[in-house]
Amino acid sequence: MTRPIIVGVDGSPESAAAAAWAGREAVRRSLPLRIVHAWQWQSYDFAPAADRDAQAGWAREIVDGVRHTVAERHPGLAVTAEVLEGSPVGSLVAEAAEAEMLVLGSRGHGAVVGFLIGSVGRQVIAESARPVVLVRSDDLATAEAMGREIVVGQHGEPEDGAAALGFAFATAAARGATVRVVRAWTLPPVFAYSPASLKLLEEAGGLEPYEKKALDAALRPWRERYPDVPVVEQVEMGSASQVLLTAATQAQLVVVGRHAARAVVPRIGSVAQALLHHAPCPVGVVPPA
Repeated sequence: MTRPIIVGVDGSPESAAAAAWAGREAVRRSLPLRIVHAWQWQSYDFAPAADRDAQAGWAREIVDGVRHTVAERHPGLAVTAEVLEGSPVGSLVAEAAEAEMLVLGSRGHGAVVGFLIGSVGRQVIAESARPVVLVRSDDLATAEAMGREIVVGQHGEPEDGAAALGFAFATAAARGATVRVVRAWTLPPVFAYSPASLKLLEEAGGLEPYEKKALDAALRPWRERYPDVPVVEQVEMGSASQVLLTAATQAQLVVVGRHAARAVVPRIGSVAQALLHHAPCPVGVVPPA
């Protein structure tokens, strides 16, 4: 089944940038683009004329306007647009389940705008079964120029970051870009060492060599699947969020795995939170495989 790239729009500059990013990515991956606007009728005492039909018309104008703009930029791209009436979270999460990825607009410092107010944006990111990419209003196609890398974080065992690595390699392959894989490590408390872990560290020759071997093991299947994608390995001592943010300075996209499962209060993880607040480029948050 061919999964489309889906972009949520709301008429804001941020969502316009998200639609532009999604259109370019759809062309690169030879995938269809689906434009959606999540809408719920609101009754306002101060604007009785704004009835259901009028509000539905405004919502339709939003998606039609974006579809027209994207179609003009990419004449050969298959583009569809639809207004979704219902809960923004439920609508977007349901759409994402059938997508290659869901693309949304965000303003500076990670505050998601429009139909994604407050906790709604976090819920969509935390509950989506597919990758979610957040794009800022100042994002430009020139930021995807050759030389800018796809940066992705990896930690733990090979299976822990497999979904994020897969998304990063597929994106790099479509763009002809290099993947920079970052594994950050810190000194754990001495009491965290078990006899078995101490033996592994001794066999590896110390902490840093151990981390490098762990990264090499995680990358092996992806190097084999994408032999033409250049890879830069970066193993660095420090907090994962700070190391990734530094690496993302000249990146065209930074990718991080989402480790938190669905919860009563949706969570997306501290590293993803930091990237969404401070990364200078689009951020892809990928759920566990």
